[in-house]
This record gives sequence, C-alpha cells and structure tokens, in this order.
Amino acid sequence: MVAQLQSKDREASAAMASVSDIPTPKATAWFGVTLAWVAVLIYASSNSIITLLTDIGRQNPVHGRNAITFCNLLFLGSLISLIPMVFFFWRDWTMENLRRLSKTDWMFLTTSAVLSSALTPGLFFFALEYTTVTNVVLIGRIDPPLFLLAAAFFLKEELDLWALAGGLIALVGAVLIIALKDGGASFSLGKGEVAAVLATLSFIASTLVTRIGLQGVPLGIFSIFRTVLGTIVYFTWAMYLFGPHHFQDLFAPVVLKWIWVYAIIVIIIGQFAWNLGLKHASAGDVALATSFSPLAAICIAMLLLGEDPGPGLIPGALVILAGIGVAQYGRRRRVLAEQQAAQKSLELEGSVNFKGA
Repeated sequence: MVAQLQSKDREASAAMASVSDIPTPKATAWFGVTLAWVAVLIYASSNSIITLLTDIGRQNPVHGRNAITFCNLLFLGSLISLIPMVFFFWRDWTMENLRRLSKTDWMFLTTSAVLSSALTPGLFFFALEYTTVTNVVLIGRIDPPLFLLAAAFFLKEELDLWALAGGLIALVGAVLIIALKDGGASFSLGKGEVAAVLATLSFIASTLVTRIGLQGVPLGIFSIFRTVLGTIVYFTWAMYLFGPHHFQDLFAPVVLKWIWVYAIIVIIIGQFAWNLGLKHASAGDVALATSFSPLAAICIAMLLLGEDPGPGLIPGALVILAGIGVAQYGRRRRVLAEQQAAQKSLELEGSVNFKGA
C-alpha cells in the first residue's frame, strides 16, 4: 500500500536510523546497494502502478462498475502485505515479548496503526483519485524539511542544518516544476492536492509517534499489529462512510487477476529487496537511493501514464539534485567528523598506554 511506498521515502528514514555505517564486505555491500536501489525504484513506481490498475478496472467494468477501486486495492493490498511481514517477523510474536509491552506501548501502537496504516494511505489514495501522480510526488517534498523541524521541536533532536538546507532546496525544485507547468495554470489546490498535504502531515505525525513511544517494541509486533489494526479501522471507516456495498466487488475476477501485479511487484519483491538492502547496505547508500525516489516517481509516471511534468522538469530536477547534493555533502562531513573523533580518541588512548588493571 501507499504507506509502504511513502514509508520507504519516510518510514525508511526511521529504519535508516538503525542501519550502521560500519563497512561491510565489498560483494555483500554491492548486493545491498543494488537491492536498495531496486526497492526504491519499485516503491517510486507504486503510485503509477495503482493508477494504471484503476484505469484497467475502468476499461473492464463489472456490472457497469469499476471493481479495481482505490479502496479495494488498499484493503486487499494490506491483507496481502501481511504475507511477507509474517514471513520476516513471526519470531517476534512470543509471549515473553508481548508481556513486556506496557499500556503506554499499546496506546502508541494503536495511534501509530490508525495514522500510518489507515489515515495516511487512505488520504494518499484519495489524492491519487483526484490529482496526478506527479502532483502528489511534488507536494510530498514538504515532508523532509517539515519532519526535521518537527523532530527538533517535539523530540529535541539536534537539527541537521545541512539536511534541512538540502530539503528546502529540493522543495524549491518541486515548486519550480509546478510553477512552470503550463505557466502554473494546470495546478490548482483542489481536493487531491489538499489530501496529499494532509497525508504527508499524517505520516510525519505517525513517524513522530513511532519514534517517541515505540523504540522498545519489537519490529515484528509493530509492523504486523499496525497493518492488521490499520486495515480493520480503514475497512470500518469505509463501510460507515460509503455503505455496506462499498467492497462488493473486492473479489471480482478482474480484481483478483490484477491485484497480484501490485502485490508481487510492490509488496513482496519491494519489501524483500528493501529489508535485505537495509541489512547489507550502509546508511549513506540507502539515504542516497531514497533521495532519488521523487525524480524516479515522476519519470515512471511519464513512462507508464504519459503524464507531462511540463517544461519545468529539467530545471526543477537540477535544483532537486542540488538539494540532494547539499544533504549528502552534510552527511559526509558528519561521518568524516565522527571518524576523525574516533581516530583522535584511539591516538590519545595509545599515547596514555594504560589499559586498566
């Protein structure tokens, strides 16, 4: 689902925080880097794949209805996503781990589930229904700088000025693409664009909740509980808002035929590549790959959907690349400073030549 595609733009950020920069064997490192890029490209294509599948449903109606709706894709895709999650994380579901969770842990788990697995993907799917993939991707560029500021304000984390500068420069590039698209006349702040903004804010909130209250919760319990509860909440909301017949075509042959394109490519292969990429690639390599996700998503939308970003694509893309370069330069400086500090510490230890009793 879209939470997982944006979760590799964003929740990946939370996952990346736990990935070490310790060097890995060369062959394994290249294997990890390759899989990280494969996963990023797959997730970048997911919005376009979703839109393409709904178009196929529109061309193959069931009793005059489009059975491949965004709601059907989100609900069924969420259920299917449990398959790789259970495969990767079933060992975390032990009675010992469950007994360790406090009432506060369950409260944060529930809040995170509602935000990240129900509200956020629901808003993104709604946005895709009313605006283009390109607009959704470009609006999503407000995420990196806003998240850095929110983490500094709410979590009291040190503000990475280089990353903030890079995010703001990339945001300027996104605005440039929008502004030059037919003189800005083709862009209006409609329902889809507003939903994309709200989805991005919802994701930031869910990530903050995760980082505040779920650091000690095993990843498997967090991932599976979040998906199951989020899917139940989304299903309940949809039934309440749209009526009992909203999911009547969920198991129509055309849905069951095409859902596997999304499930196999985005959910199963995407998650498999992402998990192995995180395991074997360095944090810097993963961060670099995810930085290119917006540009990749726009290019894929051009290829699969024929969307035209307009004459602002090249200048806007160059500005976005400049932002990526600034953020990467800052990260390199930080890593180099940490390495120099560690080397200095070793040199001081060697000069003292005291190892304890």
